[in-house]
Amino acid sequence: ADLTYLGDACVLWNSVVRYKNELIYTYSGLFCIAINPYKRYPIYTLRTMELYIGKRRNECWPHIFAIAEGAYQGMVNSGCNQSILITGESGAGKTENTKKVISYFATVCSSGKRKEGEASLEDKIVQTNPVLEAWGNAKTVRNDNSSRFGKFIRIHFNQAGKLSGADMVVYLLEKSRLTYQQPLERCYHAFYNIMSDQVPSIKEKCLLSDNILDYWFVSQGKLTVPSIDDKEDMQFAD
Repeated sequence: ADLTYLGDACVLWNSVVRYKNELIYTYSGLFCIAINPYKRYPIYTLRTMELYIGKRRNECWPHIFAIAEGAYQGMVNSGCNQSILITGESGAGKTENTKKVISYFATVCSSGKRKEGEASLEDKIVQTNPVLEAWGNAKTVRNDNSSRFGKFIRIHFNQAGKLSGADMVVYLLEKSRLTYQQPLERCYHAFYNIMSDQVPSIKEKCLLSDNILDYWFVSQGKLTVPSIDDKEDMQFAD
């Protein structure tokens, strides 16, 4: 809305200029455009979250936290359900931005009530990500951690606006990847996590050998990915 002429060229040029200045989020009308920098920026810290609490969208820099805060305020003020649609092509950053929205709600809307020694509800919701990614994410030509399925996530809040639960509907899983991968791709992470020996007893329980090449259906493409630590992922998913 601040551009003199709103057209494709202006929007693209403005996005490029902001991206070069490490500003990966840009507002365009009701939308928030996110450009994947393919590296970590320190813009998702607790301090950053606090900057967006209770603020209107135009009061802070464009950010996925502002979108989450806007949906939360809309729910609290109107008492109606709110939706956030995160879409884009492979490698655009849909999975990462979805996790940031969940983390924002889990941190800002924490109920703070739990039994001693028990993980909080917020932690439980966030900790579902490694399991979902293990069984639904895979390496593609363009993205090392591409979600090969759709997710509809419902996050529930109580009357006080505190997080009370969540559920998820998973659909359109890419079944063909189970039996065939292109040379530069990989099957779902779960099998490679299991074969990493992070949990030594699991291969014996599953009657697996020590050589992943014994299993043709999952060894047609890449067996390892430099940006993914299968042992670490298995530790989180276990």
